[in-house]
Amino acid sequence: MRKPSPTLPILPICLLVADKPCLVVGGGTIASRKIGHLLDAAAAVTVVAPACTPELQKLAEAGKLRLVERPFTARDVTGQYLVFAATDNTTVNQQVLQACRKKGILCSAADSNWPDGDFILPATCRKNGLVITVATGGRSCRQARVIKDKIAELLPVWTQADEES
Repeated sequence: MRKPSPTLPILPICLLVADKPCLVVGGGTIASRKIGHLLDAAAAVTVVAPACTPELQKLAEAGKLRLVERPFTARDVTGQYLVFAATDNTTVNQQVLQACRKKGILCSAADSNWPDGDFILPATCRKNGLVITVATGGRSCRQARVIKDKIAELLPVWTQADEES
């Protein structure tokens, strides 16, 4: 039986990361989701991973992000505004967290190390300029996604004309 995740107190905020250097360590599916959120927010994204998905390779080739294909080193966090530890290796994710902590950089881990991080990402829906987020304090990412999806279904189509009236 799976042990329930702890619920941690959170401060919901919306970070303005446009053009700010943000690092994602990892090149898999979970890292891709974090990268997508950063790109949606117009961050200057660097990805460090020994291997990555074909989709991330295409984003790099298109100039949407900087891809460094090698294992993480602690110096990778230097100069970063925000960091995501999103590998499938808990030891590497813990190393990323520790490197960020030493430099005072906000870091989120996308694995069992998440309670040691500085923030978690809520389930997010972007539709017609509206951003809706749902968070459970880490207790259930799945439940947050389900609720977010139900809310998204209820959102009307919103147009510029609606804002002007």
